Amino acid sequence: MSSDFEAYEQDFGTLTAEITNKIGRIPKLAGEEKTQLVLNVDKQLEEVRELLEQMDLEIREIPIQSRGMYNSRLKSYKQEMEKLEKDFKRSRIAYSDEVRNELLGDDGSSSESQRAHLLDNTERLERSSRRLEAGYQIAVETEQVGQEILSNLHSDREKIQRSRDRLRETDANLGKSSRILTGMLRRIIQNRILVFILGAILFLTIVLAIYFNLRGH
Repeated sequence: MSSDFEAYEQDFGTLTAEITNKIGRIPKLAGEEKTQLVLNVDKQLEEVRELLEQMDLEIREIPIQSRGMYNSRLKSYKQEMEKLEKDFKRSRIAYSDEVRNELLGDDGSSSESQRAHLLDNTERLERSSRRLEAGYQIAVETEQVGQEILSNLHSDREKIQRSRDRLRETDANLGKSSRILTGMLRRIIQNRILVFILGAILFLTIVLAIYFNLRGH
């Protein structure tokens, strides 16, 4: 699992490097050329988001005791992703001085005001996005904790069931032993009664023999 995670890390590094380079070029372009580059960067950012989701899924498959290090790395990648998205949004409404003068001429100051307004709205959207991301992360962590609790409860239930089975088996063995001991005791008593009867018969025979012997004399 860790090897898959590291492969995603390499793809992440390659993509983010390309995106950073392209974001730096966007303000220097205008028209169709800029539009195409913006679409290309937007597509690559979506690929990065998918990589982050894959990393998150891989971490869930890693043993709990080893997740800490990978969660820290994923967190730093998400922060880098947030910075890229922020830079990208700014680059989409930014122009180099040369391009601005070419497009707007004397209306540059008005454009700056609009740009500031757009940046303010962008910041608000980013704050909302971060709050949503934090809420999603809490939900994911809560789900993981719930799964672990359910797993522990299932394990405890199996242990209790095995203990009950052993207890029933022990009760059955005790019942069988009790029946065996009862039968042995019954046979012992029968044997003693038989010995007593035989002894009594023998004693009576001896007494009668002595009696008849004395009577004959």
